[in-house]
Amino acid sequence: MNPLRKHFDPDTPLPIELVLRSTKNLQSELPDHLHDWHEIIYVHSGAGSFFINHSFYEMQAGDLYLVPGNTIHRTFPHSEEPITSSAMFFSGHYIQSSAIGKDAYSFLRCFDLAKSGRNYRIELLPEERARIESIIDEMSEELRMRQPGYRQAVMLLLQTVLLHTNRKMNLGEPRQPPGGSRPLWLQSALDFIDAHLVESISLSALASRAAVSPSYFSRMFKQLTGMNVTEYIIAKRIMHAKELIGGTDHTIAEIANQCGFESLPHFYRMFKKFSGSTPAHYKRIDVRGL
Repeated sequence: MNPLRKHFDPDTPLPIELVLRSTKNLQSELPDHLHDWHEIIYVHSGAGSFFINHSFYEMQAGDLYLVPGNTIHRTFPHSEEPITSSAMFFSGHYIQSSAIGKDAYSFLRCFDLAKSGRNYRIELLPEERARIESIIDEMSEELRMRQPGYRQAVMLLLQTVLLHTNRKMNLGEPRQPPGGSRPLWLQSALDFIDAHLVESISLSALASRAAVSPSYFSRMFKQLTGMNVTEYIIAKRIMHAKELIGGTDHTIAEIANQCGFESLPHFYRMFKKFSGSTPAHYKRIDVRGL
């Protein structure tokens, strides 16, 4: 199953969406998906597994997850105790950085820290849980009533969540390693793919490193990540390409080569498949800051 591109309208006057207290099950949950918007997930109750980028987590009530834009992720709800969660989606360009006087402040710093530290989960204390649940409910009410100034109110509420999240991550609390009973060879394989993304990576080579048969490796990889090996590698390469398109002046051909694609036509086909647009169109949107 290919990763699903969750679509958001870049031209909406309020590039923020809230999914309130949604209960997930195996039938309703999206397959592996990625999107350019950032996402904050708060778990109200239930249990499940969460795969994000290259890490696995056992979800529980009170967890807060930070999903940077352009990141593969998927929830695997437990059948007997499905997850109920709220999710806030928003455009990073819309939040931006703000400055008062000479002090610049990035509301997105928590996402940068999560990505660099390879840890996307924050465990909240009871008082922190009560605060974010109150903010989520207030945001939902603003979106429902749509009174004058509701867009500004929703923005301020989201910035409040990001502010408190940044402060909590700045406390330097010891990070808990991702939970779960996944085989060590799988995490090693995910790390190897990240480190050698532009090189030729075959299923047989990955299986040999893991000391398991290719068929077993393929079956377990799909079962535990929701994607087959080829789909996962291509998706990661496209994610890397999008970062280069938005952050460098390299040509599309140069970026395709730097991301491990042997031909430009293949790169264009895969980019359109995983992103829904051509590289040139994506670059124009990124430049516009939408």
